Amino acid sequence: MTLEAIKYAKGKLQILDQLLLPLETHYIDINNVEDGWTAIRSMQVRGAPGIAIVGCLSLVVEIYNKIYDSKDALFEEIKKKFLYLITSRPTAVNLLKETNKFLDLTNKLKNDNTVSPADMKNCLIGAIENLLVQDISDNKAIGKHGAETVLRLPGEKYRVLTHCNTGSLATAGYGTALGVIRQLHELGKLELVYCTETRPYMQGSRLTAYELVYEKIPSTLVCDSAVAALFQNTNITAVLVGADRVAANGDTANKIGTYQIAILAKHHNISFYVCAPISSIDFNTKTGNDIPIEERASTEITDIKNIRIAAPGISCWNPAFDITPANLITGIITEVGCFLPVRLEQEILHLKKGSTNCSV
Repeated sequence: MTLEAIKYAKGKLQILDQLLLPLETHYIDINNVEDGWTAIRSMQVRGAPGIAIVGCLSLVVEIYNKIYDSKDALFEEIKKKFLYLITSRPTAVNLLKETNKFLDLTNKLKNDNTVSPADMKNCLIGAIENLLVQDISDNKAIGKHGAETVLRLPGEKYRVLTHCNTGSLATAGYGTALGVIRQLHELGKLELVYCTETRPYMQGSRLTAYELVYEKIPSTLVCDSAVAALFQNTNITAVLVGADRVAANGDTANKIGTYQIAILAKHHNISFYVCAPISSIDFNTKTGNDIPIEERASTEITDIKNIRIAAPGISCWNPAFDITPANLITGIITEVGCFLPVRLEQEILHLKKGSTNCSV
């Protein structure tokens, strides 16, 4: 049974507090949009798909039992809440795309004279609740296409490296890059997965390692600074990472440290794959230079568990993400297949992804 980072049922939302992992497993209640914003900003929940799901569901729990006399009032509240939610973390695009989609839906319902305020609210709730089901379905499809892609590479069993956390803890379940690893393991084709510690927030050593041990997947933890030596001395088949935003040209924003791993992979002729749902691809952002990069507090570098480890008075630069240029990426694995970065926009834009239609 996979880990469950998001628990939702009938207007009740709980999330696994990822700040306490791996030493303590504790779920916290999300009762409104303010709780959702705080959980996202503080990284109690993280991962681009997970952020979008929790953010949108936090709106659901806030409006679930409310009665609205007019559709205009409901629309204005939804708009205000969504605009607030997207300020929580700017780099990951999934939350922005989902909120825009749901705002379009509610605007259409508002202008439909056959739809009551209650119908409008219930339709929005149903559409948002479907994110959980859709995300797991997309993740499993990414796992399938990713495993098929890796299995085309030479070898009988494979050693792969992953960076940051892209599993059940970053999604509704199963995972993106970790979903590919999970699928290789289920097929009996995974020899070993190496996970980086992912400083400074340690998502690899705290979260990915936790998931790999929980799932009994053969794995080894390495320091971020050991990747070059690992590639030099070990036969690694592929690098599998997630994405917080993919630009139209294939440039990818992911957890800080991804770019240097991609350079090392290129030097050592190791395939480098980005694993992400189409919702992480932003065709309105033309290149990686246009992606906003979140900078976080210096204490994430200088302190561990509120204990100072750095020299007092030192200044810090703490970007949460970096940009991996498309020319370092072998392929971008999505729920509809694996694409060359240079063909990403051409091949995906014509695909219809889901629907915002709703029968009320």
